[in-house]
Amino acid sequence: MAKRVLCIDQTWSGEELATAEQVRVQLHATDKGLRVWVESPWYKDPAPPDAPGLVDGLWEYEVVEVFVASAAEPERYVEVELGPHGHHLGLRFHGVRRRVGSPFTFALATTCEADRWRGEAFIDAEHLPKAPWRLNAFAIHASGTGRRYLLAHALPGGAPNFHQPASFPLWSAWTSDEGLKR
Repeated sequence: MAKRVLCIDQTWSGEELATAEQVRVQLHATDKGLRVWVESPWYKDPAPPDAPGLVDGLWEYEVVEVFVASAAEPERYVEVELGPHGHHLGLRFHGVRRRVGSPFTFALATTCEADRWRGEAFIDAEHLPKAPWRLNAFAIHASGTGRRYLLAHALPGGAPNFHQPASFPLWSAWTSDEGLKR
């Protein structure tokens, strides 16, 4: 079925990232769900204290996030978070920042090599909103005043706020497997 690539290539404030800092997120949708591949710089931030697996609050650590929203009802969306150490988090929302139900788990495999990490996850269709979708991807790393918020597609506002699903690009609007061109 459909495949797409999102390139996280800018900071929240709109500065372009050097090629070595960019994150590539490949998505492959089927009737069974959504496969997500991530290839990202590895900043070696401290891992969550929990064992690899489901970790609520993963956004407080080094992470890549994919948001998938219903195009017809963008307030219905999921947030899928993947960490380089094998930690993950799946959240459902109905309304901006209004969680529905408990966090969900999914299969995730990661590898870390030198200064890059790769991850592969599969999100079952039961966790995803109704297609067609609006999508965006984000990466977060570092801490304190050095914390960086990176994104694939710009969003309005002067401070990082990833929960703007109505502003995400439509998957159906993409015309190539290289993602939406700016």
